[in-house]
Amino acid sequence: MKRPRKLLSPVVTMVLFAVAVVMLLGSSIGGTRAALTYYSETYTSRLQMYDIGVTLLENDTPVSWRNYDSSGNGTWDENKGVLLEHMLPEGEKLKLGKTYKEELKVQNTGTVNQYVRVSIYKYWLDAEGKKNRELSPDLIQLGLTNLGSDWIEDESARTEERTVLYYHHLLYAEGEGNSETSLFADTLTIDDNIAKKVTQETQQEGNYTTIITTYDYNGVTFQVEVQVDAVQEHNAEDAAWSAWGKRISVQDNTLNLRD
Repeated sequence: MKRPRKLLSPVVTMVLFAVAVVMLLGSSIGGTRAALTYYSETYTSRLQMYDIGVTLLENDTPVSWRNYDSSGNGTWDENKGVLLEHMLPEGEKLKLGKTYKEELKVQNTGTVNQYVRVSIYKYWLDAEGKKNRELSPDLIQLGLTNLGSDWIEDESARTEERTVLYYHHLLYAEGEGNSETSLFADTLTIDDNIAKKVTQETQQEGNYTTIITTYDYNGVTFQVEVQVDAVQEHNAEDAAWSAWGKRISVQDNTLNLRD
């Protein structure tokens, strides 16, 4: 068990979860082949109070969590899980254009009520691990759901790669009320239009002309990262400003974003 330094500020900020999903794509003239691999990024966290805990649920199964010991002794229980590990049947390869079930939500597994933020990042990497700016993150289609009702998007934080969502309701500690959010995502699809992005080169050798077709996605990977943050119910407006740099208003256990 690790032992963090105890601070006195009432603010709780925890970046619980950063998991990356990677699809390796190869190509050859006349067809494509696909392989799927996964890896997890390192957790990062900043703790300023005990009794808080959050868990990411994938298809109703806990995949990653961090829960602090309510005794205040500075210990915690954590698990660094992997997204999409069981999305495909055994032996099946991911297919472009196919929609897969990917239901994501957050559970309060601490002992205090809290408000939750989720940050989603989507982007492509080239064979050297550098970001590929030619392929649009929109080709990575994570189907967001319950927007405008249970989840609010912070449009001021939106970029081509990033979407930031806030849960509209108070997330209760277990035994005090609803301790799970509604879904914020329910499907995952890699747009098959990516297979149409090709570069052609013509080579002339005597009386023969050869056209070489190269898929633009040859050797690239897609990456999806999800980060979950929580602040406690007490002084939530000040906590959110300190932790997230975001002005919120809270009334009747309902969170709204302020301009």
